Amino acid sequence: MNFVWVFIGGGLGSLARYAIGVSLSRWIQSTFPWATFLSNLLATGILGIVVYLFMVKWPDQSWIYPLLATGFCGGFSTFSTFSNETVNLISTGNYLVAALNVLVSVASGIAILLFLQRLN
Repeated sequence: MNFVWVFIGGGLGSLARYAIGVSLSRWIQSTFPWATFLSNLLATGILGIVVYLFMVKWPDQSWIYPLLATGFCGGFSTFSTFSNETVNLISTGNYLVAALNVLVSVASGIAILLFLQRLN
């Protein structure tokens, strides 16, 4: 059943991100990617709340985590998961791995985009 919750949440997250992009493009003309920035911040905040509420406070509501954390936040922004995993590494004392996670994730994303850009 978790697959269904992830599917529903992912669709809703993707729609929310699309709506933010469309809405902001009507109001803000800028080269800065405000929609992505806002989506990433919101998704990270939502994930933090979901992790706290449904992993710590109400763990018996197990269906909500796949719906909101994996599905919605995953569809809304992959940055939320990246941030959560990095915080978990830091919380468990894996400082070097957390630093490498940030460095390698960002550098790999840029490297892949630069590579694909050169294919055009």
